[in-house]
Order: sequence, then C-alpha cells, then structure tokens
Amino acid sequence: MFTKIKEFIDSTNFTNALKAVLSATIPVFTCSYFGDLNAGLTIALGALFTFPSDIPSNLKHKINGLLVTALILFGSNLIINLTHPYPFLLYPVFTILIFILSMLAVYGQRATMVAFSALLTISISFSHTYTGWEMVQHSGYFLIGGLFYSLISILFFYINPHRYTELQIVECTKLTAKYLKLRGALWKIDSDRKEITRKQLLLQVDLNAIHENIREMLVRNRTDYGSSNQNRKLLLSFISLVEIMELAVSTSFDHNKLHLKFDEHPYVLLTYQNLANNLAKNLKSLSKKIRDREAYVPKHNLIENLLEFENAITDYENKLGKTEAAEGVLMLTNMLHYAEKQVEKIKTLERTFKSKTKLKDLKGREKDIEKLIRPSYYPLNTLVENFSFSSLVFRHSMRITFTLLIGLFIGKILPFENVYWILLTIVVIMRPGYGLTKQRTFHRFIGTILGGAIGFAILSTGPSIPILGGLTILFLVFGLTFNPSNYKIGTTFITLHVVFIFAILNPTDDSIILYRILDTLVGAVLAILANYFLWPFWEFLKINENIENSILANSNYLKQITILYNNKKEVNAPYRIARNQAFIQIGNLMASFQRMLQEPKSKQTNIQQLYKLTALNNALLSSVASLGTYSQSHKTTQASESFNIVVDRIIKNLDYSILILNNKESPLDIDTIIDTNLNDSFAELKKIREKEMNHDNVINNEDYKLKMQETQLVIEQLIWLINLSENIIKSSQVLMTSK
Repeated sequence: MFTKIKEFIDSTNFTNALKAVLSATIPVFTCSYFGDLNAGLTIALGALFTFPSDIPSNLKHKINGLLVTALILFGSNLIINLTHPYPFLLYPVFTILIFILSMLAVYGQRATMVAFSALLTISISFSHTYTGWEMVQHSGYFLIGGLFYSLISILFFYINPHRYTELQIVECTKLTAKYLKLRGALWKIDSDRKEITRKQLLLQVDLNAIHENIREMLVRNRTDYGSSNQNRKLLLSFISLVEIMELAVSTSFDHNKLHLKFDEHPYVLLTYQNLANNLAKNLKSLSKKIRDREAYVPKHNLIENLLEFENAITDYENKLGKTEAAEGVLMLTNMLHYAEKQVEKIKTLERTFKSKTKLKDLKGREKDIEKLIRPSYYPLNTLVENFSFSSLVFRHSMRITFTLLIGLFIGKILPFENVYWILLTIVVIMRPGYGLTKQRTFHRFIGTILGGAIGFAILSTGPSIPILGGLTILFLVFGLTFNPSNYKIGTTFITLHVVFIFAILNPTDDSIILYRILDTLVGAVLAILANYFLWPFWEFLKINENIENSILANSNYLKQITILYNNKKEVNAPYRIARNQAFIQIGNLMASFQRMLQEPKSKQTNIQQLYKLTALNNALLSSVASLGTYSQSHKTTQASESFNIVVDRIIKNLDYSILILNNKESPLDIDTIIDTNLNDSFAELKKIREKEMNHDNVINNEDYKLKMQETQLVIEQLIWLINLSENIIKSSQVLMTSK
C-alpha cells in the first residue's frame, strides 16, 4: 500500500496537478485575505486554464508557450465581453474566433493545447460578462493567472528538470518488459497465441507513442549531449530500450513447428522459456529502481540462464546424435543468438544506470534521433494548406465551431441555468475521432453522476467550511492527477470539487448538481451527434494512407538492408532512420486500426481485409528487421546476383501494392509475370550456399555451423518476404475491389 502511495505521489500527473492547484489556491487565499474573493477565483481560473498548454518541452519552448497562452486567454475573454452586448457582433465573432483557434491544431500538440485552453476561457466567459473598466480588469485577472502559473511551472522545472523524462523512461522500460513477458508466454504449450499476438500489437501502439514522446523530450531539451551525465544517461537508456524492442519485434520463431519438434524434449523449451521470462523480470525490476532512484541489483543472472540453455542444446544434440539433431540444433542456435543479443542490450541498459555515461558510449547515434524530430516553426502556409475538407483538423474545427454555436443558441433560447457548462462539456469531450468522443462522453456522464451522488452524501453530514475547503483542494488534486490516465475517475473528483466550491459560495442552492448533470447531458449529446453527422472523418477514409506509408517504409528499410548486405559496411544514419520510420509507420497503422474498432459498426468498412493488411505489414516488418538484424550482427558471405534479384522482386511487389491502393495503372501486371527467373534465383541461391559451404577441403565445424545458419535464415526470410509481399498485393486488390 505504501509503495502504491509513493508511486502515485512521485508520478508526473501528480506533480502537474500540484503545480496547477498551487497556482489556483494561492491567489484565492491571498485575494480572500484582502477582501476580493472574486478576483482570486478569476486568477485561479486563468491559472487552471493555462495548465493544459504546459506540455513537456525544453525551457525556452515552455516559457514561450505559456506566455502565448496567457495572452490568448486575456484576449479571448476581452473579445467575448466586448461583443456580448451586441448579438449581431457576438455570434459572427464567436464563430470566427472558435474556428481560427481550433485550426491552430495543425501546428502540433502544443498549439492544440493552447487552443484548448482558449476554448475553455471562451466558454467560461459566458458565466458572467462585464462592461467598461471591469471588463478589462476581469480579463487582466486571466492574464495574471496565466503568468502566475507560468512562474510556478518554471520553478518546478528548475527543481527537477529531468524527472519527467526519467519517469517516461520508467514507463517505457515497464512496457518493454511486458512485451518480452508476452513473448515468453508464447512458449507455453497451451498458450492462446492469437490473443497474445493481439496484446503484443496493442503494446506496440503504446510503445510507439511513448518512444515519440521521449524522443521529442530528449532532443528538445538538450543543449549539448556531452554537457550532462544525466542527459547522456537518459539518451543511452532510450536508445537501448528502442533496440531491445526492435530486436524482439524483428526476431520471430515458428512456435508450432518448434513445439512439434521438441515435444519429446520439453526441457529444452522450458529452459529457453525461463530465460525469456527472466529477461522481462530484470527489465521490470530495473524500471522500479529507476523510478525510486535506488541502486539496482539484477534479480536473475542472465549469463547463467544463457549457459543453462546452451547446455540444454548440447544435451539435446548428444541424445539424438549430430546428424538427427542437426536441424533442431540450428533452430535452437538461432534462438540462443537472439537471447545473447537481448542480454547484451539489457546489460548495456543496466550499466547505464549503475555507472557514469561517457559521450563515446553514444557512438554518434544521438544524431540519428535528432533527424527524426520535426523542426519547431509555424509557417502560415501550413495553416492555409489545411483549409480543405481533406484535412482532419479543418473538419474538426468546422464541427466544434458549429456545435458550440448550437450549444450557445440552446442555452440562450431554453431556460438553462448555466449555458457555459454546456459549452465547457462540448470543448472537453469533443475530439476529432468519433470513438474517443463517445468514450469520453460516457466516462464524463458517469463521473458527473457519481461525483454528484458522493458530493450530496458528504454535504448531508453538514461539514464545516474549513473541512469543505480542504476537501475542495484535495479533490482538485485528485481530479487533475487522474484526468489524463482515467477520465472517469478524474471527472468524478472534478465534479466533487465543483459541488464543494458552490457549496462554499452558495450554501443554500442544493440544485446545482442537477443543473450540472443536465448541462453535461446536453453538451455530451451535442458532441456525439456532431461527430456522427457533421463532416465526420471516419478512420476508413485515412487507413489506406497509413497502409501505404507502412508498406513504403518497409520497402525503404529493405533497400537499406540490401545495401548493408551487399557492401558489408557499418550501419549508417540512413539505415537507422529507415528502420525507425518502419517501426513508427507500423505503429501508426495499428493505432489507426484500433481507432477504427471504436467507431460504429456501419463505419468499419472492410474491417477483416484491413486487419489482414495490418497483420501482413507487421509480419513483413518483423521479417525485414530479422534479415537486417542478422546482417549487421553476423559476418555474412558475399551477396549473390540471385539474392538481389529476389529482393528486387519483393520491392517491386510492394511498389505495385501501393499503386493498387492508389487506384493507379501500372506496367507491372502480377498475373502475367513469369516466375521462372525468380524460381531460378532461389535455386541458384541454394547452389551458391552449398558451394560456399563445401568450398574448402577442410572446413572447421564452427564455420560450417555459421554458414548453415546463414543459409537457413536468409533463404527462409526471402521466401517468407516473397510470400508476404504477394499476399499484400492480393489483399490490396481484394480491398480495392470491394470498395
């Protein structure tokens, strides 16, 4: 229990909530002391509304973002107050302001959150309007609140500048351990491999997102990689985690074949399963020690586990004899080599947190990460280019503008107590995608009812004002902490906070929660209907593009592997970038498919075929990466002309599938190509390998094993890649035909 509480308090979400609550409560208590509670409450709102835009970044971007947000809050509130007495001005200005602010999302996450903060301010502006000097003063309080929050946030940044990235590394390590644990579960005889694979795909989506976040933080925050041991430590840790994950994805085994082959020798697979599980356990243990900043001592001796598995392979070979055991030993040796590489990478990660990290340890790989980050600038043409219904941001901006306008009309025409709650609900719930909007609507409604019920139960006991004040602050901390991770629980605490605020300000009004539930319901219904009927952007409209991007990224990755296999040179920046892009694009594709599953059944067009293409692309990446991993970690023989012919055919297949998905004609007709050259190439590959293996009159046993391993792995991967690429073509044709 104590560990859970400590973990909760040490979390990034709790720290962020603490910043927001301090920024809100200090002005309230200070202004209340001087007899101006309303000013304190408005300053608190300015601080709380600035809080969403405070996303992780370097100090310069943080300060600029917060200052811009504070100014926009001031301007938005002032504009609404200026135009409110004149409906013929209010509605067009309101419409234009909402639309332009929503369009800022084209500039990325920070701009999206700045726009969100501004929309919250515009919504709350309808709670009470001012005129004359009071109007300027009231808007100024929003500015003061934003500036005060900025000051608190900067102070927290200086107190512990690396903690956020450190905790992200902890989460990444934990998720990677979970992925390796799932791989270990595949070795159980009665395991549900289909379900385990599904869970692995979902984890890859989460890991892809957290990799992007850490990559952004590490590059944006650095001034010089060599200037700080902590910077180097975090960077090397991230590189190691990415490599562990990529190695796991790129190394696949035929579990059905292995279980059939070793049914009579279960001790071999059990020994490997123990090793695979211990890889995950050590990573999980390491994540806890990093979080707690404690000295790390490995739970399991992975080197001993490797020796046990190596001895198990030797015992297996001795029992069956070298000839009969040859194929099995080769399969087990490939598994051993994977485990050895994984242990080596985990050891590198462990050493990173046990000793100082030097600049030379990075080996220049930080430059490759930097190339994956988009530069932070905001050209006007980016905004102009998105003024089209083909833009997801444009559609969402039109939708939320129209919905807020309807909400405002309903609130003005019908006898609603608080029209601004309807607007706030729409802003908070509404998302570009239907699935997420629907989910947030449900969670917000449940949280509001639950929070209201608990609030009434507490108020019925007649608590004193000091107790209500303490609970109000506590519930705000909990609400802001849980909101990012569990929206339903977060909404429950936020509702409790609001109920107690009104209980303190207006203790005689018991109907406030009923109005809140009604306004929440109206806003939620409007958001859901708008996402369904107003310029909807269903995932099936974009998933083809994600499939194309994934195929293209895999093709580029394969091209870089071919260059590496032919030239026998060190891995370079283009190779690493191509590899990273392949993993990023497959993550985007799987995320897109997951979003599609959250949409109405009627909008899940060709769901089975899309799932098949998603699975095929993931398998393609795994096979390509397996070939790449082997090429860079083993001394391979000279690439033959046949090898290049086969690879060229695979790339042509992938190019052709992209053309099919784009409905374009191509001179390449897959049905009329004669496969004689391809078959000859496979035959030639096998002959060349046989010739190479028997080239010397005397070949030592180790060389023979290495060449046999290369023969099996390379040729099997090429055959598998050909099959996958042809299946992608067929699936693409079926998909486009069914539209």
